[in-house]
Amino acid sequence: MDKKVTVYGTPTCPYCVKVKQFLKDNSVEFEDIDVAEDPSRAEEILQKSGQMGVPVLEIGEEVIVGFDKGRIQKALGL
Repeated sequence: MDKKVTVYGTPTCPYCVKVKQFLKDNSVEFEDIDVAEDPSRAEEILQKSGQMGVPVLEIGEEVIVGFDKGRIQKALGL
């Protein structure tokens, strides 16, 4: 898998926890960004996704909002 994967989320968000576990279960390396710790990164996801909800995944050039398992699998080629 050569696409860079980034997860923007918070430690208290249940869907963030689920999406990170899903990636780990599928041996997908990802950068984990805690937007609660870094407000500038929260602004970054607002610019990319148009909303403040988490999780937001960036898989290559594709931005996926929420734990959309089907889209995530398709984007990763799983």
